[in-house]
Amino acid sequence: MPEISSRAGELVTQDGQIQYGGLLLGEATEYVGEQLTGWDDLPDLDSAMVLRPTQHGGWPGQLLAGKRVLQFDFMFLPDSAERFPSLLADLRRATAPTQRERDLVVQLAGTKRAMRGRVVKRALPADRRYTRGEPYGSVVWECSDPRRYEVEETRMTSGLPAPEPGLDWAGGLDYPLEWGLDGSTGNIVALNVGEAPAHPIVEIRGPVVRPSLLQIATGRRLEYDITLAESDVLRVDCADGTAVLNDSASRLYTVTSRSAPEQLFTLEPGVTALAFRAAPGFYDPLASVTVRWRSAFW
Repeated sequence: MPEISSRAGELVTQDGQIQYGGLLLGEATEYVGEQLTGWDDLPDLDSAMVLRPTQHGGWPGQLLAGKRVLQFDFMFLPDSAERFPSLLADLRRATAPTQRERDLVVQLAGTKRAMRGRVVKRALPADRRYTRGEPYGSVVWECSDPRRYEVEETRMTSGLPAPEPGLDWAGGLDYPLEWGLDGSTGNIVALNVGEAPAHPIVEIRGPVVRPSLLQIATGRRLEYDITLAESDVLRVDCADGTAVLNDSASRLYTVTSRSAPEQLFTLEPGVTALAFRAAPGFYDPLASVTVRWRSAFW
């Protein structure tokens, strides 16, 4: 999951608007949109198909999506001729080349979606319209992650499954039997309402010994042979494939033989049931796991 800011898209209020960093483009702005291409298109897909040497056809491989390229064509419509230089300066500043991707939020058909991207092309032909202060232009973004995400992040937290007290034998048994309160299940139900797999961020807080997070339906799990103190947090980024202790030191070397590669631990479209567990016999009510994700869309 890309690290989209909690303030991403805060300037977007209606369909046809685009916010890139702190710049708002499109409807109800002085950068009036002509068209946006690449938004609802599927990104280029690599099928990895291998042709059969002695028969027609081939063996289908895994479909993997490439980058997403967006192009926004627009024209300047300043409120006054005096506004054109400052509008031009704002656009140049916002679309200058950067090494890091920035938040890119688009609202169309009543739905706001977020990505991360970089400007790789800006065109502003200096023709007669330019000299009048109403030129046409275009901006091209390249997004390394082709998926589009919900702007709002979802997060759920669970502790370890609590032991159940069972029967109270003090003073004998009275019917009907009172078995005590159910313990915490240690389970999380994650809902991805999109149609693309989403990579979660998993934050495990101690005290806990050999923590694991299991996908109940598939049997796929994240498990680390590590002991976390009460002040420790192990942050697993499934998109980047990292496991970092206290934001400072990698702990990927603590993965157990049962653990899946982090980048394969995804929340598929629909419901994913997860179970937080620790080493057999270990329980501490302060231990917890937080799973953060954004529903993902093609």
